[in-house]
Amino acid sequence: MNRITPEDVGKRVSVRRTLAPNGTPGTGRTEYGDVVGELTSWADGVLTITRKDGSVARVAERSLVAGKVVPPVPVRGPSALPVEVLQAASDRAWPATEYAQLGGWRLRAAAGFTRRANSVLPLGDPGMPPDEAVATAEEWYAARELPAYFQVPVGSGTDVFLAAAGWAEEALTVVQTARLAAVRDRVGPLPELAEFAVEVAEGTDQPDAGWLARYNRALAAGTVPGPTAAAARAVLGGVGGFGGADGEAGGAVRHAFAAVRAPGLEVPVAIGRVSVDLGATTGPRGTGLRVASFTAVETDPAYRGRGFARVVMAALTEHALRAGATTALLGVEADNADALRLYAGLGFTEHHRYRYRRRA
Repeated sequence: MNRITPEDVGKRVSVRRTLAPNGTPGTGRTEYGDVVGELTSWADGVLTITRKDGSVARVAERSLVAGKVVPPVPVRGPSALPVEVLQAASDRAWPATEYAQLGGWRLRAAAGFTRRANSVLPLGDPGMPPDEAVATAEEWYAARELPAYFQVPVGSGTDVFLAAAGWAEEALTVVQTARLAAVRDRVGPLPELAEFAVEVAEGTDQPDAGWLARYNRALAAGTVPGPTAAAARAVLGGVGGFGGADGEAGGAVRHAFAAVRAPGLEVPVAIGRVSVDLGATTGPRGTGLRVASFTAVETDPAYRGRGFARVVMAALTEHALRAGATTALLGVEADNADALRLYAGLGFTEHHRYRYRRRA
């Protein structure tokens, strides 16, 4: 008896279906097959079920013999990854142009382009008393005429120490993960693009001038003078990156840039970026990770509410799946309600939160 309904979308289910409804020739027997996984959609008479290995089964409703909701598997996959592993993967996707190592602390600078690329990333013990480590980090940033920021997981030892020392907090960010195949399945029907077209530029280390013009930090080529403009292009293109002195390893990170364009407009109405990392590891034992990090998803305010962000995410997700990624990763500022709503609908769940600390 079938005991699941479309209201069970999002739950883990076990279903039995007929494989040979008319019986196997010569035997008179009907064959059955079982599928267990997350019910990611139920539409037009078809159930989409994503198994724990990321593969997808599409089951015709008319072939169902039985179905039930089953308990979730023990926490594994993206949600079980250590915080420091995702921090390191995110750093590889958004690399600074200059690094220094202070024990388990990673000092990053990129001429002031974004807090993430110009902040201390504590991935372990700095190898000295915290107050001495903080002073050393401040000196390093002062030598580059930059303020000292710390990117710290909420409630971590460094976060607590800096709070007690009077450092102010900024830009609370929600780090979210998902299985990449489930993101693809949850995108759902996309809006009719009509005169618009979506493009994904891959195999390049630089977005084009139109993409940069839409990106609200980098701006158009040449409009941000001096080293900041060069740093912006280096960070977005993944030029530079950490040298791996703490044991981090892995193949090259490949970046792709998506754009939704309209005829006659150089500047896209929506953009996004994905960085595919097939094998980053962190720590003495290492944790394998085939991750797609999504960044810089933006839509022209005049075109918001038309589904273009979903179009961008769909295009980048397909690219990342073809490239071999299995885990999706992104960060959203906690006060960005629209983005949080979008990503929740795509199956992303909160992994942890971080914030920046800066001396008040």
